[in-house]
Amino acid sequence: MWICDKWEDYELIDASGGERLERWGDYILIRPDPQIIWKTERHDPLWRHADGIYRRRGGGGEWTVAKMPESWNITYGDYRFLIKPMGFKHTGIFPEQAANWDWASSVIKGAIENDSMEFENGRPSVLNLFAYTGGATVACAKAGAALCHVDASRGMVAAAKENMRLSGLEDAPCRYIVDDCRKFVEREIRRGRKYDAVIMDPPSYGRGPNGEIWKLEECAAEFISLAVQVLSDKPLFFLINSYTTGLSPATMGYMLMSALGKRGISGKLETGETGIPVKNSGLILPSGASARWTSNAVKM
Repeated sequence: MWICDKWEDYELIDASGGERLERWGDYILIRPDPQIIWKTERHDPLWRHADGIYRRRGGGGEWTVAKMPESWNITYGDYRFLIKPMGFKHTGIFPEQAANWDWASSVIKGAIENDSMEFENGRPSVLNLFAYTGGATVACAKAGAALCHVDASRGMVAAAKENMRLSGLEDAPCRYIVDDCRKFVEREIRRGRKYDAVIMDPPSYGRGPNGEIWKLEECAAEFISLAVQVLSDKPLFFLINSYTTGLSPATMGYMLMSALGKRGISGKLETGETGIPVKNSGLILPSGASARWTSNAVKM
């Protein structure tokens, strides 16, 4: 398990009865989490003094307590992010992804320092699909990569630009694309455009360009095979993350290696879960599954 234990502005204080008790900077939030199926005693007084509480209501939900500001900033190392509680319990950042940010950053830095590896304009190019508010975009740009950030939500892409600005990266080489990720990748294949690395964090459920409903576990293999086609001839890495319970880390790793093998690309594969330490119990909350492929040429 890859444990996110370097946060200072985020803390998972407790976890019980389907909810997280969290600290985001100076503010305490309670949010639902379907992974937390156990019920332990809620001794911590912060359970009764949260600044924000999100409750499920039928098919949706709402912030039933909202004493926090509309938005505020937190930091992770050299990165700075806008936190903004949204209508579907999200805050704009998935803190468990810090483990993947650190990994991608180290791969990029190692590649740039490797004299035997050459990149256009001296920077490896990274395609970030389903890129949300750009946590991985910030990490890769800070490490020295050129980015293409793609998400179907105009609001999320705007938030990513703000996070880049907050992190001092407003002038970093990054293309921001508001588009359906599959359609974008298909166009990039037709254009012959290549990338040295691909990051993808697709949602469990979604809608296609014609409104059709799709489930990730039913189309993940096909989409991975499609994305592999935009990798350069000597790629650096491929990272896929999922919160879909039907997709285990090993399953995603198998799909990824199968797709890479069809292109004759070999390298190192790691699969596992990301996890967040729970302060009050000392245990680790599983918070997502990832498969990471890295070129043999990268020394880490």
